[in-house]
Amino acid sequence: MKNLNNILIAAAAAMAALGAAPAQAQSHDHHGAPAAKSAVKPVADKAGELSEGEVRKVDKAGKKITVKHGPLKNLDMPPMTMAFQVNDPALLDKVKAGDKVRFAAANPGGKLTITQIEVAK
Repeated sequence: MKNLNNILIAAAAAMAALGAAPAQAQSHDHHGAPAAKSAVKPVADKAGELSEGEVRKVDKAGKKITVKHGPLKNLDMPPMTMAFQVNDPALLDKVKAGDKVRFAAANPGGKLTITQIEVAK
């Protein structure tokens, strides 16, 4: 059952990366095994902890930022390059392609979204 939970978590993460809204997995194991993780995660693992990345593209018309990022611990995602929506269009003016950044991302409703971003110092 542990392998099934791991497969469900991996499938949900893959669908989220593709922009699909993953169905929430439910555990039917009544022997104390933990349920699969929810697709909605907190903004950051701990207060002040941000992920690192490099902006590849800022799409103001589409309200998206493409980031080549390291692991996103709070979303259980490995390093990759992907486009994120932004929760506030003002974030699009804070960065440009090539900027090294620190950012927080969430997955509300299956839509990977940058909720905070700053140019790394």
